[in-house]
Amino acid sequence: MSARHNEHISGAALRAPAARARETGRWLVRHGTDTGPVAIGLALLAEVGTVDDIPKIQTIGLLSNAFGPLAARALDRLPGGVEALIWLAERVTAWGRVDAVDALCRHVDDHPAVRPWLLRRAVDGDHLNGYFAAKVARVTMLHEVIVQSGDDAEVVDRAGRILHVMTYCEGMGTSLRYYPHVLAVLEAHVRHIGNLGPTAERYFVAATVAQYLTKEAPAWSDDATLKARWDEARTSYLALVDRADWCSTAREGLAAGDWRLTWLADSMAPELGLRAFRNDGPRAEE
Repeated sequence: MSARHNEHISGAALRAPAARARETGRWLVRHGTDTGPVAIGLALLAEVGTVDDIPKIQTIGLLSNAFGPLAARALDRLPGGVEALIWLAERVTAWGRVDAVDALCRHVDDHPAVRPWLLRRAVDGDHLNGYFAAKVARVTMLHEVIVQSGDDAEVVDRAGRILHVMTYCEGMGTSLRYYPHVLAVLEAHVRHIGNLGPTAERYFVAATVAQYLTKEAPAWSDDATLKARWDEARTSYLALVDRADWCSTAREGLAAGDWRLTWLADSMAPELGLRAFRNDGPRAEE
């Protein structure tokens, strides 16, 4: 059985006496020895479980590639389930994180812990973040938050991760060129990281976003004013990665074997002319 919502099992759970369906679901989750029976049990609890079932749903949800969708569905409908979803999302990766974050996005306006967690923790760098990065940006109102977050390095850096993910997520989610608030986020982000100073991650994000802005055009490219702001954001990112202190940070990361800087040096440095990876070295500060 697929460990996703199944209307037939859902219907059977709702037609049966709730106590009987709940008892069966608990037994299967606890004692099932194969994915199929456990998935059926979890599907039953997703419909008729109670708060007493949250610990077992969390535990089986840790096997997130198999049971993530049903665990997220079960927790989503239970009182206290949001805290449990955050607990689970902190501990799973890949597809399991996609399901947990997607569920949390539905609670951003009705639970005070959700928005801060999404802003600071949702994007963990996995390729599958592309399925939810734009949704996180939208529901958290990132374009408003980032403007006021210059002294909050964690929010600024997570915003940078969201921007990076949105450079490659076309076909998975909304990419940068289609994101309605892209210019506000880009302008605030490049300003803030310029003030905060260089790190390996900030250099990586600045370079990859600059490449995207160089190669892609915004969906509204016929608007000259907005296109000019797009180009100005690209120029601002390129100016940052050309600064001596940023070049030094990139070279240190490369020497330390940081995969992000190694990847940039191998695949992007010639295209963008990244000074940090050229033999002539960085320019002295003016």
